Amino acid sequence: MKKEDKTNVMRILDGKKIPYQSHTYEADPTLTGEQIAGILGEDPEKVFKTLVTQAKSGTYYVFVVPVKEELDLKKAAKAAGEKAISMLKQKDLLPLTGYVHGGCSPVGMKKPFATFIHETAPSFEKIFVSAGRVGAQIEIAPADLMSVAGIKTADIIVCTEN
Repeated sequence: MKKEDKTNVMRILDGKKIPYQSHTYEADPTLTGEQIAGILGEDPEKVFKTLVTQAKSGTYYVFVVPVKEELDLKKAAKAAGEKAISMLKQKDLLPLTGYVHGGCSPVGMKKPFATFIHETAPSFEKIFVSAGRVGAQIEIAPADLMSVAGIKTADIIVCTEN
């Protein structure tokens, strides 16, 4: 990736000397997270999406979950110590975080927000999250991601019985 192609996320990681690998693909906002995992040739359990929520208190929270999973709003509220939370409206994402839908990363938001990642993340050697724009992902050690973004682990996905 050329220097001018680096995202703010990559510049932050470079500045902190945190190792990562960047991956790019054709920027298509209609792609699902599972389709992106397929393009990357990776297990969808290792590819994470970043979701932004707002509590009734007005506080914003960020949750990072595997792309094939669904955020459990009750579990997320409990992890955040709130009574209830709801998903942020898509139109509010860019002004609040600096990121567009499909390109939201837990690293480098306009303001720091309390952030939680699903408890499975640390079990992987590397995981994938958005690099801060549609069509770009970073592959990073979960501990490094958690350290740079101040992320805590929590059980935050909907449990489905097979």
